[in-house]
Amino acid sequence: MGDPVTEQIIAAAIVVHRILGPGFLESICEEALCHEFSLRGLCFERQKEIDVLYKGKVIKGQRLDLVVNNEVIVEINSVRKLDDVFSAQVLSYLKSTSFKKAL
Repeated sequence: MGDPVTEQIIAAAIVVHRILGPGFLESICEEALCHEFSLRGLCFERQKEIDVLYKGKVIKGQRLDLVVNNEVIVEINSVRKLDDVFSAQVLSYLKSTSFKKAL
């Protein structure tokens, strides 16, 4: 059995994609996904600002699209194909935070 939170997130994303289909801006997908999370009783934060530490200096300005139940980072991309750069981006988010899961 998988992780219940990530399963709910994936199920919500599938519903949004089935209803909206491809081609919408990320901001539209984010809004729809947040509505779906609310309908499912999931807690979430939008555009959560995080600090990046570089050689002892805190660099501000990095934002996570969504954080669900204060445990899963959700990165939204509206692209035809996920390139390696998107995986690298999510891995950098995990490295910069205390979170252990990301979608």
